[in-house]
Amino acid sequence: MSKIMENIGSVLGEIRAAALRAGRDPAEVTLVVVTKTRTVAEIEEALAAGVRHLGENRVQELRSKAPFLQAQQPTWHLIGTLQTNKVKQALEWADLIHSLDRVSLLEELVKQCERRGRPCDALVQVNVSGEHTKQGLAPADLEPFLRLVAGQRWVRVRGLMTMAPLVDDPEKARPYFRRLRELRDQVRDLGLEGISMEHLSMGMSGDYVVGVEEGATLVRVGTAIFGPRD
Repeated sequence: MSKIMENIGSVLGEIRAAALRAGRDPAEVTLVVVTKTRTVAEIEEALAAGVRHLGENRVQELRSKAPFLQAQQPTWHLIGTLQTNKVKQALEWADLIHSLDRVSLLEELVKQCERRGRPCDALVQVNVSGEHTKQGLAPADLEPFLRLVAGQRWVRVRGLMTMAPLVDDPEKARPYFRRLRELRDQVRDLGLEGISMEHLSMGMSGDYVVGVEEGATLVRVGTAIFGPRD
């Protein structure tokens, strides 16, 4: 068994254990393997281990790798910041965009989806920590933004995404993940048309276990599977 396959097994085991500790069905949690800077050969090893969901940070990398992996039919997640001038290219390959965070991006997604005649799925990124270095809406701006999204038909919001601060102790990420779950519950209570809150994308290699314990349905893990980047 390759190291990549072994690491995937270990991560899936930890996801399962964390879900059970939280009284959740492990099947509710999807592992998104982050393939930033990784080669097609490395990604093929992950797919051979049974992974079906892949995440890329940059549109350019997504476009360069996805054509070589079409036969395996992975689901592609665009998890990094999306520039408006890259929306058309992103929609060629991304099945779920994790980083909807501003009106200008919403407008460009609507325009390009309408041209294609197909809606797209997205998560709204929330900057729960309030760090200036992180993208995302402030929690107070979430409801007004979602009411704007609910007024159109081309972009379907399927949940929320956040990034916790980078900390040595994963427990320090817990309040941020818990806050995103609380925001999800508040949005559900609004009953906005076309807005579903089925997904919480939260947790990366250093804190995905805590993310699962706090309700994550998507965890974005790269380094814990492939090892440190060069």
